[in-house]
Amino acid sequence: MYRLGWFSTARGKGSQGLLRAVQESILAGELDAEISFVFCSREPGEAAETDVFLKMVTDYHIPLVCFSYRKFKAGRPDTDERGNLVSWRLEYDRQIMERLPPPKPAISVLAGYMLVMGPEMCREYDMINLHPAAPGGPVGTWQEVIWQLIAGEARETGVMMHLVIPELDKGPPVTYCTFPITGEPFDRYREEIRGQPLEVIRKSQGENNRLFRAIREHGYIRELPLVVATIRAFSQGRVSITADKKVVDAAGRPVPAGYDLSTEIDRMLEQRSG
Repeated sequence: MYRLGWFSTARGKGSQGLLRAVQESILAGELDAEISFVFCSREPGEAAETDVFLKMVTDYHIPLVCFSYRKFKAGRPDTDERGNLVSWRLEYDRQIMERLPPPKPAISVLAGYMLVMGPEMCREYDMINLHPAAPGGPVGTWQEVIWQLIAGEARETGVMMHLVIPELDKGPPVTYCTFPITGEPFDRYREEIRGQPLEVIRKSQGENNRLFRAIREHGYIRELPLVVATIRAFSQGRVSITADKKVVDAAGRPVPAGYDLSTEIDRMLEQRSG
């Protein structure tokens, strides 16, 4: 049985959906894995949506560890003037590790976890995180990614899982899928805004812009399948992470650009729509 760790701040329905998708796939026998613990950086009573998530975890009978980041922080800054995590912030990570149950999971998933992991945590645990762009694509939030794609008139984008390192969104790709953003309806929506400055579009239409919404929709529907497919690939040994934090395939060959799951994701979407 492939053992997973799960980290979340559990701010809303997205975090709930990610956990539900993986756990239901496990219960249905689609994944030969188990979630050995869920860690939440909030405690019961801090937020209503978080409480829904925590109840979901207990209803699934998954071991739950809560440790309030807000209470531990107590108004102190996370980083120094150079952007490095300060000592109390590193101590928070150490106390997390002391609270997590043994044995150590094979891989841990960050699913709506809103904190940067420090170097000690990154050394001790192999962790992967979802990013709404293909390897080599834009960085930032999903909104920032989409605006960069529109500005650069990108013809393709994707979603990836990357290895977590102390530098936010800078870890090497682990798995990914890609999809075109050309043809219908993308070309028609792109023509609607051709010649208009991007800042004008952002101010007048914002996220209601039809090209923006189309790109988001096609990326969003691939996020949950990619998380599930990535865990399946790990559990089947098709991809793994070495002791020196390299991503390799079943034959032990490095895959520096990530393991391509595009065909598998497209098949999962076809099965869902059918």
